[in-house]
Amino acid sequence: MQAHDILEPETSLPPATAAEPAPRHRSRGVVIGTGAGAVTVGGGAPIVVQSMTNTDTADIDATVAQVAALARAGSELVRITVDRDEAASAVPHIREKLDKQAVTVPLIGDFHYIGHKLLADHPACGEALAKYRINPGNVGFKEKKDRQFASIVELAIKHDKAVRIGANWGSLDQEMLTHLMDINATSKAPIDARAVMREAMVRSALYSAQRAEEIGLSRGKIVISAKVSAVQDLISVYRMLAARSDYALHLGLTEAGMGSKGIVASAAALGVLLQDGLGDTIRVSLTPEPGGDRTLEVQVAQEILQTMGFRTFVPLVAACPGCGRTTSTVFQELARDIQAHIRDRMIIWRQQYQGVEALNVAVMGCIVNGPGESKHADIGISLPGTGETPAAPVFIDGQKAMTLRGEGIADEFIRIVDDYVSRRYGGGNSMKAAK
Repeated sequence: MQAHDILEPETSLPPATAAEPAPRHRSRGVVIGTGAGAVTVGGGAPIVVQSMTNTDTADIDATVAQVAALARAGSELVRITVDRDEAASAVPHIREKLDKQAVTVPLIGDFHYIGHKLLADHPACGEALAKYRINPGNVGFKEKKDRQFASIVELAIKHDKAVRIGANWGSLDQEMLTHLMDINATSKAPIDARAVMREAMVRSALYSAQRAEEIGLSRGKIVISAKVSAVQDLISVYRMLAARSDYALHLGLTEAGMGSKGIVASAAALGVLLQDGLGDTIRVSLTPEPGGDRTLEVQVAQEILQTMGFRTFVPLVAACPGCGRTTSTVFQELARDIQAHIRDRMIIWRQQYQGVEALNVAVMGCIVNGPGESKHADIGISLPGTGETPAAPVFIDGQKAMTLRGEGIADEFIRIVDDYVSRRYGGGNSMKAAK
């Protein structure tokens, strides 16, 4: 059988199709912060990456350092815990020190149980924050709940601040849940208890948001969330929220876990919702390793959005997984080093080179797919595999530009990448050919 017997004329080929995300859910835009640091969440704005510190907020210097590190990593909003008087009194000093460092990222205050009292007793704290986060499940109990919730909302109105009303699986409004469980128990067609809990989450968030509006908070100042720790529950809850409201939505899988478990669970849950067109801001809640880098959660959030094509943050490095042809660790080390180098340099590149975040780099390990993949990248290198000639061709804009040899391949390739960025994105000097 000949090839032409298999392939009919071009007209018989099916039309090209591509998976496309659903249109973005229409939500009300919320401006968080003022001046150069202002960030818009919802209303069709780009999906915002945010994170949270794990320092003691009362430790001003440690909190400033971590907020600055998160902001440099690309966190566009940073949440800090405000749990006691010492933390509340530290907030204005944290804001002041960040401003002196030209770190304009808006700060979000995370309030539980006594938020109404802390905001009332520390007005400078309320003024320094750009947004308040309150949980309707623990803002107060019984007769105090409505009064304390109203107090926080009124202070937000006074200071002209946005509010995130965040229901949480672990601290669900028990009065709401008990009421719905009782109704379900007497129903002619009762539903699963877990479904009742999902409904309670949605109602808790929406009821509280509507109550805030009744008190006088504009819908354009409200972000809502309903965080759970199971992927399928999260997907269901946010689909229900989106179907019933146009509030800006904060996405996040709570208690996602540590390492690969937390990353995979978050990516799976957020990926489905983002593909559905849902979500205006995201946070990836990773449990850090002891002494681990808090900025990892920012990197993962960025990579979810970039991998799915919603935003572009940093140049991507494509690298093969390795096989029996690549018993040397050279290409693995170079892929790691070039990715780390690019992330480090992005702090400067982002300011100097418009569009550099769209750069594609390939680091391949042998001749099987190496040259082809390298040609598809803006700049790529195909390293020698086991038993291959010790030479590494470099491809620039689809063309073979040079061949590197010797012990200094890694350092030389990094220099070539730097020169390419300068030439392409900054109008710098022409790239010097490697010898």
